[in-house]
Amino acid sequence: MRYVTGLDVTVSGGKKISKIGLGTWQFGSMEWGYGPEYASRDAHLIVRRALELGITLIDTAEAYGFGRSERIVGEALRAAGPEAAETAVIATKIFPLLPVAAVVQQRGLASARRLGVRTIDLYQVHQPNPVVKDGTTMRGMAALREVGLIDQVGVSNYSLTRWQAAEAALGAPVLSNQVEFSLVKPGAADSLVPYAERAGRLVIAWSPLGQGVLSGRYDVTNRPPSPIRAANPLFLTENLARLTPLLDVLREVAAAHDATPAQIALAWTIHRPNVVAIPGASSVAQVEANAAAADIELTEDQYRALSDAAARFTPLSGPAAWTAIASERLRRRGTA
Repeated sequence: MRYVTGLDVTVSGGKKISKIGLGTWQFGSMEWGYGPEYASRDAHLIVRRALELGITLIDTAEAYGFGRSERIVGEALRAAGPEAAETAVIATKIFPLLPVAAVVQQRGLASARRLGVRTIDLYQVHQPNPVVKDGTTMRGMAALREVGLIDQVGVSNYSLTRWQAAEAALGAPVLSNQVEFSLVKPGAADSLVPYAERAGRLVIAWSPLGQGVLSGRYDVTNRPPSPIRAANPLFLTENLARLTPLLDVLREVAAAHDATPAQIALAWTIHRPNVVAIPGASSVAQVEANAAAADIELTEDQYRALSDAAARFTPLSGPAAWTAIASERLRRRGTA
């Protein structure tokens, strides 16, 4: 496992942040269809195995399963033994419905209780609130830091300008910005990633596999059965066709490394030094495959070939995409 270096601050006295983390959106979220056995058994096995493999960053949020994900993560860490608390970097997020200072303090305490920890290593604002400015939000964050309930502050889905404004409001580094970043959503490489490198900050990539579209399992003849994925415009038949050239490059690079397309997609995402990825895992085997991606070193030619193919991918989006999704649903119903 590789770890992040060059950050401007340390996390909880020097905990290492792994280049591949573990996203836990699916923990406790019934829409994935994993059920109670996954929550009580599989999730614990996944967390334990992740820690054994050197994965330290475990990301959750109060919005995931309405707090159930945080509880499951906390239970899994306690089941993994006392050493887990010494190495795991626990990151969670406040749902910013009304992120004024008092609410931030209240919700931070509630998350810590669900997780069963005295200190949240990284507490993030889940989304920028279009009405509430970050001044009051960051006052709440500062108060939580002062009493030791949180160690570092992060944001999620922030533009560069708002990320920097949040830092000014906090009067201290806002360590991370968690954004969608992958070969099918490479926009963060334009400004957010360079800023992280200059300032000693961190970009945390969510959905680094595009909800699985970069796994190479799906194409125009094999669309995903999951309703969540089927509602993602990336899985439109038209977009899967447009994705073919990128997937061809992905498979070519994967063959050169004796790896899977998903592992190469993860290796591309974390190629830059101040980027980590937090793919989810539905099984122990999947977390093992994800962790192995951290050890894949792409050549500069391979990285550029993948980046160029990503830049050429222009998916159908906006109203046209949603119209196409509705049409495909109607066609599937008609043939069911």
